[in-house]
Amino acid sequence: MPVITLYYTDLENLIGTDRDTIQGRIPMIGADIERVYDDYMDIEFFPDRPDLYSVEGVARAMRGFLDIETGIPEYEVGQSGITITSDREIGKIRPYLACAVVKGVKFTPYSIESLMSLQEDLHWGIGRNRSKVSIGVHDLDRVTPPFEYIAADPSFEFVPLDFDVPMSMDEILDKHPKGVKFARLVEKFDKYPLILDSLGNVLSFPPIINGTLTRVRDETEDLFIEVTGTDKSVSVALNIVTTALAERGGKIESVKIEAPETGCTTPNLNPATRRISVRDANALLGLDISRDQIMQCLRRMRFGAQPLSDDAIEVSVPAYRADIMHDYDIFEDVAIGYGYERIASVLPETMTIGEEHPISLAKADLRDIMVGLGFYEVMPFTLTSETVHFEKMQRPYTSATQVMHPITIEQTMLRTTILPNLLEILSFNQHRELPQRIFEVGDVVASGRNAVHLAAVAIDPRANFSEVRSIVDAVMHERVVAYEITESDDPAFIEGRRADIIVDGGRRAGVFGEVHPGVILNFGLDQPIIGFEMWGL
Repeated sequence: MPVITLYYTDLENLIGTDRDTIQGRIPMIGADIERVYDDYMDIEFFPDRPDLYSVEGVARAMRGFLDIETGIPEYEVGQSGITITSDREIGKIRPYLACAVVKGVKFTPYSIESLMSLQEDLHWGIGRNRSKVSIGVHDLDRVTPPFEYIAADPSFEFVPLDFDVPMSMDEILDKHPKGVKFARLVEKFDKYPLILDSLGNVLSFPPIINGTLTRVRDETEDLFIEVTGTDKSVSVALNIVTTALAERGGKIESVKIEAPETGCTTPNLNPATRRISVRDANALLGLDISRDQIMQCLRRMRFGAQPLSDDAIEVSVPAYRADIMHDYDIFEDVAIGYGYERIASVLPETMTIGEEHPISLAKADLRDIMVGLGFYEVMPFTLTSETVHFEKMQRPYTSATQVMHPITIEQTMLRTTILPNLLEILSFNQHRELPQRIFEVGDVVASGRNAVHLAAVAIDPRANFSEVRSIVDAVMHERVVAYEITESDDPAFIEGRRADIIVDGGRRAGVFGEVHPGVILNFGLDQPIIGFEMWGL
């Protein structure tokens, strides 16, 4: 979940209250205080509230929650007179586009950091790692409208951000850090997206990198913002960014988008309206509060609220609230505005006495054993990819539970083994000193069923088969499990230095050995590694 850095001086100025009040109340809007320092604090917000991914969004919400400024915020949208033309070919590559101009922004170190962090967090949250949405923010004074959004030949050259020499778009995908990271989003196409001004200057190569010409500087005051994507979420992302800048005093102006057979003007900050029932809200929340109290709670949460009848309320939803999809979402905000601390705790009518599940007890026992053997526990994701799980491990592809709508190409399936995750963690920690010894007791999904596995790896210049055999012996001894070993054919390990664990007179219950050099290199490592994985113990 996104962690937002909030500087006290900046936050106090934007909200209009002191840090003690903020620290005491901010958890009640759905946030966890991660760390508190002398000058700032780090706050973690739920992914369903992307409008809170900036200090400006937090300040806007807190002003309402503290009854400093309630009701729906109003943002005036002027006309910039700027147009951007989208060509027909781009519709097959990255068809959705939303743009705006924000003028008169007075940047400070705080606001520049907030804007950059908001941009990256939206890329992760709404943008699904830029696959659905990517955002470009540009110094408007350095370009000349009108603009064009086109499909360009990969040989087209410009100077990308953080570089000082021209590069072709193909070279950017091959050599620029951002190009290497996000090349998968465009490399399947014959042409790539490009945004140009009327003089042929490059604003951006979405969703990869901006041109260096339009870099935002301390003295920048007027911004051109473009959001491209494969989904209509581009409009929500634009609304969040522009309204955040407006909280800093920026003046929002619209941009006309001209496209073949279609066209629109963005941003559209008109609120959506919903009709809710007082009776339904009370029934769901277990409360008995009046219509007027519910409206007060909604205004505290920065909604507009007007009575329609004794039981009905018309709710105006701000354009930056991407999370409101059902009446229940509004009822949740009623509860937050009312105050969770004011809702009385009620014991259930039926009482039961719980006890630890045998699987939990077994997991705890395995953790104690591994910690006693000098290993550190890690908790990687259960989602992984075929590349990491099979290809890098040199193992043949087998059936696995696939994610129907994966967020990224790194999370396309549920893991069937744990070892690949552990090797991935070692690759992320090459800056740490050796030896490194890590383990996990966790769930996998094999043949459509959950199972608990224990896996461990150790990376050390002196790591060898005898060491991993002694570790396996210790685990099996502590678990009081009789076992034998037989020669293994697992290609993830070195032939002749690998073995299968056999229990119950012939059932395979694990594998261990020295990790194959090809696997080590696939994970970008360069030291000997030993490892094992067990199941069904």
